[in-house]
Amino acid sequence: MATWQAAQDDRTPGTTASRGGLSHLAFFYRDERDYLTQLTAFADAGLASGEPVFIAVPGPKGGLLRQHLTESADLSFADMVQLGRNPARIIPDVRAFIDRHRWQRVRYVGEPIWPSRSAAEIREATRHEALINIAFSEASATIVCPYDVAELAPSVVGAAERTHPGIFADGRAAAATRYAGAGNLPPECERPLSAPPATAEILEYKDDLRQVRSLVAHHADRAGLPDERARNLVLAASEIAANTLRHSGGAGTMHVWHTETEVICQLEDQGWITDPLAGRTRRAFDSRGHGLWVVNQVCDLAELRTGRGGTTVRLHMRIRDV
Repeated sequence: MATWQAAQDDRTPGTTASRGGLSHLAFFYRDERDYLTQLTAFADAGLASGEPVFIAVPGPKGGLLRQHLTESADLSFADMVQLGRNPARIIPDVRAFIDRHRWQRVRYVGEPIWPSRSAAEIREATRHEALINIAFSEASATIVCPYDVAELAPSVVGAAERTHPGIFADGRAAAATRYAGAGNLPPECERPLSAPPATAEILEYKDDLRQVRSLVAHHADRAGLPDERARNLVLAASEIAANTLRHSGGAGTMHVWHTETEVICQLEDQGWITDPLAGRTRRAFDSRGHGLWVVNQVCDLAELRTGRGGTTVRLHMRIRDV
């Protein structure tokens, strides 16, 4: 408890806001008891000091914490399985929470990685964790990110050590000795995506988005994608292709394929997206970030690789909405 209390004490006399800035901590836990004890203490301490608390953890864990926390107008929950299905959606929700309480210090518990997540989802959730350090660098917030070290691969835990400036373990908060610094992504988040399968359908597009929309819709129908999800995937692919025509000044290439569980569209062009938060903040309609914002809102996952050599965006849509 003393460790959590220490985060509250740096206050400006006569105000409700605190000077402390962002504190972003990884919390490594091994069992339910440790999880419950540490996180309820963290939330209780925040509420007792007038700091609103937002908890976004996977399904049953949210119910477990609810049972042990007193209901409060300053306490809110979200199911991370839904909120963080596409990890790029998390930062906008946390930003909205911080902005609603702009004159107070806030606390946020976010658990974006759990054992059943796919390798692609874990990479994008790891990217999200690194981007927290940029997105909220000026925020008065204490952010704690739990990691189940008994179930997650050592590589996932190692990435958490590189994306969090601080570590909370064994009742103590300390600087992370392996922290890579704000804006530095773990290498696995930047490696090129695997090549599309040989069976993927290919389309070169230049000035006619109707062909893009038609191919995606046709493939989604063949794969059995439900109508609403098919429309969303068509919209997302069209937004990325429009970005190509509007911002990269050239043509693009699209691959479309499906597995037993999802339909995947990959679009490539010669543009370079330099804003690491593109798609995670609302932008003007004619900006490239606006298209990525739409994509992140409607797709189950979006993988982005960009650099001087061009940009690749891989869109995932599950065939069954589970």
